Amino acid sequence: MSRICEITGKKAMVGNSVSHSNSKSKRRFNPNLQEKRFFIPEEKKWVTLKVSTSAIKIINRRGISACIKEAREKGFLAK
Repeated sequence: MSRICEITGKKAMVGNSVSHSNSKSKRRFNPNLQEKRFFIPEEKKWVTLKVSTSAIKIINRRGISACIKEAREKGFLAK
């Protein structure tokens, strides 16, 4: 499974790892993803989503139904 947030679409970025001698080598910055279960009251069922920690805060503010609807419109979530 890929390392992409299913709500925000966040994915890994590429950057440089800089040593004390200032030599650079490539590295990846992965998002902080968590696998979390959410209950959707309208559908009366549980869904498991792979979301970033910032997406969990967004879901707490807006609600799971609104976030899932928006993610489906943007194409981050299947269905």
